[in-house]
Amino acid sequence: MQIAVIYFDSEQNVKSFKPIEEISGKLDSQDEEDKLMRSVMGNDKKTIEEGMILNDAINAGLNSFTPDLMFEQLVKNYSMAKKMMGPSLIREVSGYDDGYVEKNIKIPEFQREVKKNIKKNVDDLKKDGLIDKNGILSDKGVELASLVLYTEELDHLIPKGILGEKIHKKSFIYGGKEDTKQYKKGDRYRDIAIKKSIKLAVRRGKKKLSKEELQTYERQSKGQIYLVYALDASGSMKGKKIEVCKKAGIALAFKAIEEKDKVGLMVFGADVKERVDCTLDFKMLLHSITKIKAAKETNLAKTVNEAVMMFPSNDVGKHLILLTDAMPTIGEEPEKDTIEAVSIARANGITISLIGVQLDKKGEELAKKIVAVGEGKLYMVKDLDELDRIVLEDYYSVI
Repeated sequence: MQIAVIYFDSEQNVKSFKPIEEISGKLDSQDEEDKLMRSVMGNDKKTIEEGMILNDAINAGLNSFTPDLMFEQLVKNYSMAKKMMGPSLIREVSGYDDGYVEKNIKIPEFQREVKKNIKKNVDDLKKDGLIDKNGILSDKGVELASLVLYTEELDHLIPKGILGEKIHKKSFIYGGKEDTKQYKKGDRYRDIAIKKSIKLAVRRGKKKLSKEELQTYERQSKGQIYLVYALDASGSMKGKKIEVCKKAGIALAFKAIEEKDKVGLMVFGADVKERVDCTLDFKMLLHSITKIKAAKETNLAKTVNEAVMMFPSNDVGKHLILLTDAMPTIGEEPEKDTIEAVSIARANGITISLIGVQLDKKGEELAKKIVAVGEGKLYMVKDLDELDRIVLEDYYSVI
């Protein structure tokens, strides 16, 4: 692959082009990502099924793929295995619907078939470089899992008209460019749109690129909003709940970054497990969301306190979205600590909305207090399939 260095003269004309070779590093990995993206966008059945297996394993909290152990759990205690792995992962690795597995798992012939299928699926994941020799998810595996999660969510939202229909999924994940305009004195050289400038010169039949053909990327003038999506990954969120919460986070990141608003991510349980500062890097957020696993209890106070530090101190819009299925369980007075943390956040110019996923009555009462102090909105989710729409509705209410 060649890259051209462009030299300008004192009159801001392009003086010369000098081709250089790319010396290191990321070409192979980029080619690998492109192959995965083409396979997913081309609806390659095997690739998509492997991505679904990886996502279901992550959502179930599995740390590695061990065929013998997975099979042993299914045979010894199917109810416990179903609780640990989830019905969709059982279906994907065994090749049979979970209800059929439950009815027939004690039959020796069927056991042999299931064991063979599990081993084959895990071997294929290893062969394709999606898990390592110990059955642990590889970087390539994370990439595939994130692509499948991303395309599933967009395919779910686009027909509803929530994100619009004219979306090219591939161009967005690798980063879109803003509109361009003709270069004028005072524009930064780093904003020059090289490809578009050269194409314009070629269309005009020019042999040299002059100032008249130079195009620069336009900068947005609207006030920017900083959002932090704080996702409860306590043990009760395991399985379907964590899956739909991830997809809602992807929808939020997709739409907000498309609008040039910055998005941060916080994953919390008993402690804050992961933090991604507010960014326009959709791909980084996508990978971080994909890897989220559920475990342990809920500590809302600490989450809100840490979230305050993720926002800039200058005068911009700041909004925190808390998504949880349980109220705080850590500390001597967890409810009081939470309200105090919310008060501090509001004093720092941060509004707070809360999305309660199947909260009980006591949880709902505290949730109302949180949004009253945080001057945000409360959404009570009964139907998980509506979660992404609700998260986007909250974002639209802020912008």
